[in-house]
Amino acid sequence: MSSSKEISDDRPADVSARQRLLKQHPWVAFVLPLMVFLLVGSLEATPQGGPSFFGLIHPEYYPAVYTAKILLTTLALILVWPAYRVFPMRIHPIAIGVGVIGVFLWVGFVNLDIEGMLGLGWLTERGQRVAYNPLEALSHRPLLAYGFLAVRFFGLAVVIAVAEEMFLRGFLIRYVEDPDRWDSVSLSQVGWQALIAGTAVPMLMHPGELFAAMVWFSLVSWLMLRTGNIWDCITAHMVTNLLLGFYVMYSGNWQLW
Repeated sequence: MSSSKEISDDRPADVSARQRLLKQHPWVAFVLPLMVFLLVGSLEATPQGGPSFFGLIHPEYYPAVYTAKILLTTLALILVWPAYRVFPMRIHPIAIGVGVIGVFLWVGFVNLDIEGMLGLGWLTERGQRVAYNPLEALSHRPLLAYGFLAVRFFGLAVVIAVAEEMFLRGFLIRYVEDPDRWDSVSLSQVGWQALIAGTAVPMLMHPGELFAAMVWFSLVSWLMLRTGNIWDCITAHMVTNLLLGFYVMYSGNWQLW
C-alpha cells in the first residue's frame, strides 16, 4: 500500500514540474523539439559519405543515428505537447490542397536549379543531403531496410512537420511580431517582418533548395494568414513531405531526402 501511495503522490509532482517549466518558459515547447532534431542530426554522415563527429561516427551507422534523432525528437514533442493544446485541433480541407500543390512546387523548383543558373552552386553543395538509399545499402537485410524506411517516412511526414512548424509559426513568427507578448499573437494578424522571417529562416535551413524553400514556406504562410490555424500549416507540411517521400522512392532522387 505504501509503495502504491508513493507512486500516486509522485505523479502529480512530476506533472506539475513539467507544467511549471512550460508556464515559466513557454518558448521551450516550441524550440526544444527542433533543437533536438538539429543537434542529433549533426551526428549523421556527411553528404560526401565520410564519417561525422570528428570522424567517430561511420556512415554505415546513419540508420541508427537517424532513428535516434527521430526517437529523441518524438520524446521532446511528447514532453511539451500540453503547450500545444492552446491551438484548436481542427483542419481546413484547403490545407491538404496546399500540401499537394506544395510537393509539385518543391520538386519543380529543385529541378529548375535556379541556384545553379545564378552561380550559387556552392550554396547548393553546402546544403547537399546524405541521399541514403536503404533499399540499396541494406539490400542484404530487407526487413531492416523496410523498417528503416518506415522510420524515415514517420520522421519526414510527422516528426519534422510538427517540430518545424511549431518552431516557425508557434514561436519565431509570433516573437518577431511582438517579442513581449508573442504567445498571445494571432497567426492571422502578423505583419510583413514576421512573414519575411518565417520564410528567410527556413531558407537558411534549406540552402540546397533555397528557392524551393522560399516558394513553399511563403505558400504555407499564405495558408496561415488564411485560416489562422497552425494545424493547417502542419497538415500541409505533412502532406507535402509524405508525397515527397513517395516521389523519392519512385524517381530514385534520394538527395531530396
